[in-house]
Amino acid sequence: MAKELVIRRSLTIKARASRVWEILTDPEHTKKYMFGCEVISDWEIGSPLLWRGVKDGVIYVKGILLVLDRERLFKFTVFDPNSGIEDTPSNYTTVTIKLTAGNGSTTLSVTQGDFAGVVNGKSRLADAETGWDLTLPKIKETAEL
Repeated sequence: MAKELVIRRSLTIKARASRVWEILTDPEHTKKYMFGCEVISDWEIGSPLLWRGVKDGVIYVKGILLVLDRERLFKFTVFDPNSGIEDTPSNYTTVTIKLTAGNGSTTLSVTQGDFAGVVNGKSRLADAETGWDLTLPKIKETAEL
């Protein structure tokens, strides 16, 4: 059995969970930290979740919404449709974002994986780690404004 390849990151944001949730789910905010992409969804479980470039209209990330517990839990699958990799469920990874509120701040914890079972798993893991390391500080900055 292959070793699990999972990203785990966490940071504390000086903002209420409602504000962090707004930053995660409002297209006007997502384009500030998601490389110019706005999130598109009807926010129904099982529905598509897309990140579309504002300037070029290209879908850069797509997935399916799995769990949505407002201001607490956001779980969805993700895939880069421009990667040249076959668009099959076995090539998607799952992202789980948990928000834990306390004393006027919110801890945002994210996991993504398992990359061990997807095509080009190790390189996709490295790319996703870089992506999270760039976006999480921007989410924090945007929420704390």
